[in-house]
Amino acid sequence: MLDNEDYREVPGTETDEVKAPKSPAEEAEMQNEIDQICYICRRPESVAGKLIKIPSNIYICQDCMQRTFDTMNSAGFNMGDMVNPGQFPNISMINLAEFPGFVPQNQKLKKKKPKEEKKVEPVLDIKNIPAPHKIKASLDDYIVGQDHAKKVVSVAVYNHYKRVMSDTNDDIEIEKSNMLMIGPTGCGKTYLVKTLARLLDVPLAITDATSLTEAGYIGDDIESVVSKLLAAADNDVERAEHGIIFIDEIDKIAKKRNTNQRDVSGESVQQGMLKLLEGAEIEVPVGASSKNAMVPMTMVNTKNILFICGGAFPDLEEIIKERLNKASSIGFKADLKDKYDGQENLLSEVLVEDVRKFGMIPEFLGRLPILFTLEPLNEEMLVRILKEPKNAIVKQYQKLLSYDEVDLEFEEDALWEIARQAKEKKVGARALRSIIEDFMLDIMYEIPKDDNIGKVTVTKEYVEKKGGPVIALRG
Repeated sequence: MLDNEDYREVPGTETDEVKAPKSPAEEAEMQNEIDQICYICRRPESVAGKLIKIPSNIYICQDCMQRTFDTMNSAGFNMGDMVNPGQFPNISMINLAEFPGFVPQNQKLKKKKPKEEKKVEPVLDIKNIPAPHKIKASLDDYIVGQDHAKKVVSVAVYNHYKRVMSDTNDDIEIEKSNMLMIGPTGCGKTYLVKTLARLLDVPLAITDATSLTEAGYIGDDIESVVSKLLAAADNDVERAEHGIIFIDEIDKIAKKRNTNQRDVSGESVQQGMLKLLEGAEIEVPVGASSKNAMVPMTMVNTKNILFICGGAFPDLEEIIKERLNKASSIGFKADLKDKYDGQENLLSEVLVEDVRKFGMIPEFLGRLPILFTLEPLNEEMLVRILKEPKNAIVKQYQKLLSYDEVDLEFEEDALWEIARQAKEKKVGARALRSIIEDFMLDIMYEIPKDDNIGKVTVTKEYVEKKGGPVIALRG
């Protein structure tokens, strides 16, 4: 008589009504495809690490086992005394196997098959250090306008990797040039760095400064910035030490004004980041974002890591206006105080003293020697963003409808109307997608119903919700 254990069903595996006995080779292959899961936290072994088997065929991960021991220790139990449980009058050790009705929850899970990832060759080879004009030309394919910002980034990256690749031992030591990028929301700060990361074969970590807190408080430690770069470099320390870190929303760690409570995510975070920007040996966890006893640690030197900080810096225009008005508001021929109210690209007049007055400490700004701004987007740039880049929004929707064998076209007036509505929302290029999603909903819903539709033309009247799109049938 065959043992039923040999035929216990595993979730996710197909079973026949009548099963033939499996050979040892088949059993071993099946075991390789099955992942045990922790009885407490339900994480598979591939995620939680090696599981510990205890009586009654129960598997527990090391984290849950450690938490159990910590809980017992904090409750006053001495693990050495558990050998003689008779010392505790109201506590006895229970063997779950003695209960005939007890069956532990199924702790077997079918393993996911690893996906075959296609190796994407970088557009630019950093080993040959492409010239700044080549880096900028590659950025031009994806980003409209912002020529000054693209020039600054291209030159900074070029000089950074010349500095890293040249192992000179002379007296002249080139210092790295960290950057501070300022621009209104939706003008392409994050997208610029993401595009640069895609073009260059270097590890790049994009992190957010809003979650950073002073050491000892709930939130991400400052070292977590470097641990994300290490993860992006596949835990290769040498490769990570030549990478780029982009810290977004840097204006959110400005000094808080008129506050009566401890500022754990403002000036203290800036002070903690000074050693990172300058260059120091940082102890970071491998394969995790926070330090704990179960995670191995490694040392990463940030001396050759290029830091790019970016932020919208709201209300910085008011500080700039105040400085400019002070310089030109004395005497009979003084300018009017509202002279700069209509100036759209006022951020281009920013100086280091304006950013310091905003709430960034001088030591922090001194480690970001390159300060540049991005232009706000006007209607002409928004129209170009809609149709010119390689992954333009219009091209994305044309590709979506091409799967239904339908051509999609936008009239020029319709594009300008979309840009005008986006400009009114004052959130930059982010508004373009939401506007197009709104009026494309009916088109995307109705097109699959009728196979006779061959072409759809979006008109200005349809964007304004005063009419409908022009639909042409096949043939």
